[in-house]
Amino acid sequence: MFVDETIIKVVAGKGGDGCTSFRREKYIPMGGPDGGNGGKGGDIIFEVDKGLKTLVDLRYKKIIKADKGVNGKGSTRNGANASDIIIAVPEGTTIYDAVTNLILADLTKDKETFIVAHGGRGGRGNKAFATHSEPAPKFSELGCPGEEKLIKCELKVMADVGLIGMPSVGKSTILSLISSAKPKIGAYHFTTLNPNLGVIKLQDNRSFVMADLPGLIEGASEGAGLGHKFLRHAMRTKILAHVIDMGSFEGRNPIEDYEKIRKEIDAFHDKLKNKKEIVIANKMDLENALENLKEFKKVYPHLEVYPISALHQDGFDNLIKRLADLLDTLEEEEIYNEEDYESYIVYKFQNERPYTIKNDNGIWVLEGKEIEELFKMTRFTEDEAVLRFARKLKGIGVEEELERLGAKRGDTVQILDYMFEFKE
Repeated sequence: MFVDETIIKVVAGKGGDGCTSFRREKYIPMGGPDGGNGGKGGDIIFEVDKGLKTLVDLRYKKIIKADKGVNGKGSTRNGANASDIIIAVPEGTTIYDAVTNLILADLTKDKETFIVAHGGRGGRGNKAFATHSEPAPKFSELGCPGEEKLIKCELKVMADVGLIGMPSVGKSTILSLISSAKPKIGAYHFTTLNPNLGVIKLQDNRSFVMADLPGLIEGASEGAGLGHKFLRHAMRTKILAHVIDMGSFEGRNPIEDYEKIRKEIDAFHDKLKNKKEIVIANKMDLENALENLKEFKKVYPHLEVYPISALHQDGFDNLIKRLADLLDTLEEEEIYNEEDYESYIVYKFQNERPYTIKNDNGIWVLEGKEIEELFKMTRFTEDEAVLRFARKLKGIGVEEELERLGAKRGDTVQILDYMFEFKE
C-alpha cells in the first residue's frame, strides 16, 4: 500500500527521578547524602531508509512513545538513560508541526536523522544539591517530562524527472518502455493513483530517476481530484516533462490540455512554476498528430517539444539524451523558503519575564514553560523541595509581580491543574 501522508503524536520519554538517600553503614553515623540522579528519557528519532518507498508503517501508529529513564538509587547510583526510538522513513519525508504547520525537518538523504521529540533530563538526586552551607539536603528532583508533539509526515517522491499531464495521455506507458518500472496501465482515466518510479540508464552509463505522477485535472491546485497529492510530488522533481496527447485521442485539444496543466502548476507554488520543463508530444502515430504539433509549436514557440510514439516506441532516444543533458546542467535547489521552517532561536529582552500571570475569575493563573517544568520536577512530599520551589518562584519575581497586580495573601494561585494559597 502506498501512503504518502499521516499524522501521529510523538511523546518522548520522561527523565528518571532523582533519589533522596543517605549513606547508612556501621561506624559511619553521619554518612551524608548519596542519592543518585535519574537517567535521561528516550528521544524519538526519524532516520531515512532509502529502501522504503511509503509511510505505510506509520499509518497505523497513532502514538509513538519512548521509555522513561531509570530512577536514581542510593549509594550514588545513577539511573540508566532510556533507549531512543528510531523510526525509519523514506527519502523525501517532510515533517511538519501539525499545530503550526511549520516544517520541522526535510529528510532527503539516506541515513539522515532528525530528533522529532527530545527526552526529558533525569532529576537530580539529593547528593547533587549538597553544598557547604547545606551538606545534607533532604530532597531530590523528579524527572523532567519529555517533549510531546503532534506531527504530520508527508512523502514527496524523489525523482529527477516528473511525467505530468492529463489522465490517460500515456505517462505510465512511457515509463514502462524506457525503464524497468512496471506501472499499472489501463484504458481508463486515473489508472495511476500513486507515483511510480523508474530508473533510466543510458549507454554512456549516465542514469536518472523518472516518476510517473498521477494525472492532473482542472482545479488540482485547490485540491480537486488527486490535486495536492499530484502537485506535492511534482515539487521534488528537477524537470517537469509534460506529456501531451498530440493525436487528439478522445477529442482532446493539445493546446487546451497544456494550458490547463500550466494554470494549475502556476497556482500551486512559485518553485513549481519556475521549474525547467519540456513537452513530450505522444501518440504521433495518429492521423491528426502532425497538424496538431504544428499548431502547438506556433502557439508555444519557446517550448522544447519532443515528438514520440509510445505505440511504435519511436523518438525515445533523443528524449532520453536531452533529459540527461539537462540534468547535468541543473543544480540542486531548495524546495522551501526559510520562513516555512520552525525557528528555535530564543530572543532575550531586558524586561522579558519567563512567565505570564492573569486573573481568571479571582484565581491567579501562572503560566510559563520554565515554571511548569520546575513544578513538574518538584517532589511536594518533601518539605525542603517545597521550600526550594517557593524560593525559585520568588527569585524570578513571581511574588513581587503578583503583589503588583493586586494579589492579596490568601488568594488562590493556579499552576497547571493545581491550586495554591498565596502566602508568605
